[in-house]
Amino acid sequence: MKLKEGAKRFWYILWKDDSFKGWLLSIVFIFVFIKFIFFPFMSLVTGTALPLAIVESCSMYHDGGMFSSVSSWWVGQGDKYSSLNVSLEEFEEFPMKKGFTKGDILFIVGADPDKLAVGDIIIFSANQRNPVIHRIIGIAEEDGKRIFSTIGDNNPGQLPFEKSITGDQIVGRAVVQAVPYLGWIKLLFYEGQRPESERGFCD
Repeated sequence: MKLKEGAKRFWYILWKDDSFKGWLLSIVFIFVFIKFIFFPFMSLVTGTALPLAIVESCSMYHDGGMFSSVSSWWVGQGDKYSSLNVSLEEFEEFPMKKGFTKGDILFIVGADPDKLAVGDIIIFSANQRNPVIHRIIGIAEEDGKRIFSTIGDNNPGQLPFEKSITGDQIVGRAVVQAVPYLGWIKLLFYEGQRPESERGFCD
């Protein structure tokens, strides 16, 4: 009986108490739930330690965002992909062909290197501050292992660290744009620390 009454009181304080104590307890509860219950459960289900990822740069941005036209975007980016032996017809079959933008939250699943294909978007570690999320544009094999190269849809070319990515570096594969722009809630706290050229929305 005491346990039931205690649970009722806790529930009241958590969700109905408008006092500072109630507000503070709600914040702590939500933080604990997300960190120690939600994310471990999501990691178990998706097979990756990073089931949700916030996009922190404009390297995969397409003009117009979700409303962009692949054929129109290709006018400015096509030469880059053509030089990498990727045609417009092939690109239109790629997952997330309209890219994504800074502040988007992506849903990530575990990735088997042997099942990845050109066009897939992977998130990988590259001795940068945060993991990188770019599109695979080449797959080779060395000593029986697959080696990947990627590029950002909105970058002028490949960065040095993405020309030879091993399976051990891959954190997961992006499958869908889970929540557009919601990641800005976190990014706003760090915008002031970025170089001026990297601040603000993509355009």
